[in-house]
Amino acid sequence: MGLDTETHPPPRNAAGTEGKHRMDLTLNPRYEAFRDELRAFLATHGHRSAFARTAERPDADALAWQRLLLDHGYAGRTVPREYGGHGAAPDVMESHLITEEFARAGVAPPLGNQGISMLVPTLLELGTEAQRREWIGPTLRGEVVWCQGYSEPGAGSDLASLQTRATEDGGDFVINGQKIWTSTAHVADMIFCLVRTEPGAAKHAGISYLLFSMKTPGIEVRPLKTMTGHAEFNEVFFTDVRVPQHQIVGQRGDGWKVANATLKHERGSLGNPNLTTQRYQELATLMQAETVDGTRLIDQPVLRDRLMRLQGQVLAQKCHGLRLLTAAAKGEDPGLAALVVKLQGCELRHQLAALAIDALGELGLLMPGSAHLRAQALWQERYMFDLGLIIGGGTAQIQKNIIAERGLDMPREPRLA
Repeated sequence: MGLDTETHPPPRNAAGTEGKHRMDLTLNPRYEAFRDELRAFLATHGHRSAFARTAERPDADALAWQRLLLDHGYAGRTVPREYGGHGAAPDVMESHLITEEFARAGVAPPLGNQGISMLVPTLLELGTEAQRREWIGPTLRGEVVWCQGYSEPGAGSDLASLQTRATEDGGDFVINGQKIWTSTAHVADMIFCLVRTEPGAAKHAGISYLLFSMKTPGIEVRPLKTMTGHAEFNEVFFTDVRVPQHQIVGQRGDGWKVANATLKHERGSLGNPNLTTQRYQELATLMQAETVDGTRLIDQPVLRDRLMRLQGQVLAQKCHGLRLLTAAAKGEDPGLAALVVKLQGCELRHQLAALAIDALGELGLLMPGSAHLRAQALWQERYMFDLGLIIGGGTAQIQKNIIAERGLDMPREPRLA
């Protein structure tokens, strides 16, 4: 699949009519060589791989792995060198092969926290030169951890209703308000935060996008323990927090545009087909290994049928990823195809975890500390955490509205006056 995607002459079916063009999914020589390079690197250095824990700062091993990947161009590949990246020309096929080969080898991918996956591309698109030089390099290296100040108690799905205020005082903004469901706030160095700077403007027009330190006086972080038993999220309170006005991204009052640029990258990251494929493989391995009364789980017809149905959905997601890859390679807007990624990916991951829980039976109800625990309760945690991802980044219901209204051009949902 050189993504100069060759097509062959259309075959004729038994009736003699022409069929559709077929896409050639074989790699051209250039990408074959790149894949060989990747596999050689992973064979040599894969043992140094270190996975970063969700909602925690990366440890020394994870930071060392990230530096190695940056040095070889497998992290920050297309970020310009002057900002701390590798400086390679954008090539969607190379990016795809990096993701695919790391997943195939079962090694830790490059760090993908909120700063790297969401803020860095936002700054490259809309930040000032000074902001790019100050923040992109340390963020890529994992030295600076960011959190995202978007949702509020009264502004979740309707994010533009946010009420956190930023009033002008000399050369500063003075911020008062509250954010909620803020991942990694308890360990973050910095926050990219939406605030209302023009209270008299229309709700979408009065928002600004600010960057500031989580150590600024007046910030209080209160962890929120979820049903997983961990505090992945936080409440964040701002009381007379002073932020220099030059720490704004984009123009004052233009934060909704910047926020949507960030959300575009967040929603795409939540539907990674390689991660879903890896989860499916783990589930299939579990069902081949575990037995009930001497019978493997995968040999039980009902469970096997559910697994096969999920396998079909995983393969469909992978093929859909290739569709998006083709559009990106041609410089085309994928339109509707891109809008379904977050909804499909999050719901499918939750269904995989649900089958694991059901297949394990009473063992699927155990939590850490039990002598009979399987996989350190990983599937139990995924089942609960992935349910939250269906809500986070825009609920499933909001995603369906977006698909209907923006992708299918259906009438907008009626709004209350």
